[in-house]
Amino acid sequence: MKNIAVLVLAAGKSSRMKSIKQLEKINQKTLLDITLEKIKSIFPEYIFCVLGANADKIKQEISTKNINFINNKNFETGLSSSIIAGIHHFKNNNLHFDSVFILLADQPAIDVDYLKSMIFLSEENNHKIIASKYGNKFGVPAIIPKKYFNDLILIEADKGAKEFINHHKNDVLCSESSTNLLDIDTKEDLNNYKKSISK
Repeated sequence: MKNIAVLVLAAGKSSRMKSIKQLEKINQKTLLDITLEKIKSIFPEYIFCVLGANADKIKQEISTKNINFINNKNFETGLSSSIIAGIHHFKNNNLHFDSVFILLADQPAIDVDYLKSMIFLSEENNHKIIASKYGNKFGVPAIIPKKYFNDLILIEADKGAKEFINHHKNDVLCSESSTNLLDIDTKEDLNNYKKSISK
């Protein structure tokens, strides 16, 4: 398997959820643990989780072991600041990766097989961005090669990776596997998802 760093973005203050979203539970597991456990089943190491709001409480309450936490002091400026914090962490600690696999902590319905298919596609096309398709747009989860790391540091405000990926859409490939890319942003989202999996 190629040298990939996993970067799970979990620094937000969850203003729309009105609670600590990362610690909301589905079947006794926190949203963050669900994401971390899925990717850990594929990658036993090099998993980095970017925290910001409520970082200490989140660290205490998640159960997934051997995760490298990165503190994003600028989390209030938006999602992009967590990507920037991750890339800076790699550079400052002399960590060299061929690519970074960016995931969000609030997409519990994504299948492990889908993540594996993205990795396989990346190994076959190691200079391409491997992204997820949202209609006619691209977004995360996404695997971004190191040739773009310096560009990722320049992303501004709350644009995250989505705008960056779509700006480079001619360099993007997508897995042919399908999965549920639902984002959990509100209590209603969470309750609707819980109902959907209990049927």
